[in-house]
Amino acid sequence: MTNIAEPASVNNSVAGTSAMNNVIREARKVLEIEAAGIMGLVDSIDDNFCRAVRLIEENRGRVIVTGIGKSGIVGRKIVATFCSTGTPALFLHPVEAQHGDLGMVLPTDLVMALSNSGETDELNSILPTLKELGVKVIAITGNPESTLARHADVVIYSGVQREACPLGLAPTASTTAMLALGDALAVVLIKRRDFKACDFKRFHPGGHLGERLKVSLNRVMRTGAHIPLVTSGTLLTDALKEMDKKNLGATLVVDGEKNLLGIITDGDLRRVFLRHGDITEITVDEVMTTDPKRIEAGRSVAEALEMMEQYLITVLPIVDASGELVGVLHLHDLLGQGKIRFSQ
Repeated sequence: MTNIAEPASVNNSVAGTSAMNNVIREARKVLEIEAAGIMGLVDSIDDNFCRAVRLIEENRGRVIVTGIGKSGIVGRKIVATFCSTGTPALFLHPVEAQHGDLGMVLPTDLVMALSNSGETDELNSILPTLKELGVKVIAITGNPESTLARHADVVIYSGVQREACPLGLAPTASTTAMLALGDALAVVLIKRRDFKACDFKRFHPGGHLGERLKVSLNRVMRTGAHIPLVTSGTLLTDALKEMDKKNLGATLVVDGEKNLLGIITDGDLRRVFLRHGDITEITVDEVMTTDPKRIEAGRSVAEALEMMEQYLITVLPIVDASGELVGVLHLHDLLGQGKIRFSQ
C-alpha cells in the first residue's frame, strides 16, 4: 500500500497551531503566576499598611519615592498615581541622591523605599542620612528581615512565591505585586481624603494644572532678595550662610554685572567637606559647577519642568535675553504642595 504524504501546507498549519497554543498557554501561565502573587498579599495587609497610610496622611511635606532598577520604574509609576490623586510626591534616584540630590529631601518629607530583596546597596547607603534628617521611611520589600526593613519605620511586605520569569531572575511577579501595593495605598488615600473627580481633573493636563503649565516663568520665579546669590571670589563659608538663609539647597555665583558664572549645591558642599575638612580659605570659584543649566525668563513653566527632569536638577537659574540673572526656580516652588505657586 502506497503511503501518501500530507501536503506541506497541512504540516505547517499543524505546526503553526501547536506553536500558537504554546504561546497562549505560556501567556496564561504568566498571568496566573502574577495574579497569584497579588492574591497572596491580600492576607498580609495588616497594621503596618494602616500605619503607612497614617504616616502619609499626617505628612506635612511630600512622599519621596526611591528605588533602583525595576523597583525604580515601579516607584515612578507610584509617584505619578500619588500626584494625580492628591498626594504630593517626587521620585528620587538613589545614585543621584548620593551625589547631591538628597538636598531635595526636607525633614517634613516622608520617604517610601522600594526593594524586593531589601539589600540594594545604592538604596541602603542613603538610609543613615535620611535618619539624620529625621525623615520617616516606609519600606516596601519582599524581605522583612533585610537591611532596608531594619532601617525602616514601617515595613509593607511585598513578597511573592515565585517570579513569572522561567529562570526566576527577571523581576516580574514581584514588581507587579509592588505596583499593586502602591495602587492600594493611593486608592485608600483617595477615599480617606474624600478626593473627588473635580480634584482629579485639576491635576491633569486637560484641567487647571495644564493651563498653569503654560504660564511664563516671570510669574513663578523667585526674584531680588529671594535669590541665593554670591559673587565670584566669595569665601565658601559666606556662601554657606547665604544658602542657609535662602533655604534652597543651593546658591548661584555671578560676576559684578550679575552674569551667571556657576552654582553650588548641598552636594558640592558635602563633597568639599569630605575632601578638605577645613573650608575657611576656599572660595566659591574652586567649588562651583561652572556654566550651569539655565532658562530664559519668557519661557513657560512646562519648559522649565521638562529641563529639570531631563537634567535631573532641582534648582534652575533664570536669565534675561542678555544672560543677566533675573530669577531662580526650585522644583518645590512648582510642585511642593501639588500646586504651582505664583509669586505675589
